[in-house]
Amino acid sequence: MGLNEAPLLFNFEVASSENLTFIPMSVRFNLDRFGLRISLAQWQMLPHEDRALLARFPVEEDAAIEPNFDHALFEMLRTHANVEPEWFTPEETPAWRNAEAVPDGVVHQSLVARLRAPTPEQWARLNPFQRYVLAKLSRKPEGNHDFIPAMTEFGIAASGHDLR
Repeated sequence: MGLNEAPLLFNFEVASSENLTFIPMSVRFNLDRFGLRISLAQWQMLPHEDRALLARFPVEEDAAIEPNFDHALFEMLRTHANVEPEWFTPEETPAWRNAEAVPDGVVHQSLVARLRAPTPEQWARLNPFQRYVLAKLSRKPEGNHDFIPAMTEFGIAASGHDLR
């Protein structure tokens, strides 16, 4: 599988990524998949064209599909920032991979956002990347400004989303 034709951005990210000033979810997914960590400052040292290229890599769970993301990132960071990404060991079985159980963090973030948490059926209907995104947006106990727009875009929350 090759690169996508354009950077992979959800509608909710178009405004919040501010033209790739911030790290899009597709890049975060691949960073997590390969066990790489970069800072926002390092990301912003990369030319826009490099950031757009990294956002075009596929978001498949099978790391063998596109093994060049990590090589491209290393080369870009060495060239433009004279740094290397930090390594970490990725989680073997992250909660978002389980299509049968809504992760506690997503349930908590739903409560913070005054949304109904996804039902197990809704969670199961999401593709793995969408489940990753909701889990990633739910990793901290405080509210995330992209959570409600993501839930709405993924068809889980309606526009009038409060619980009443």
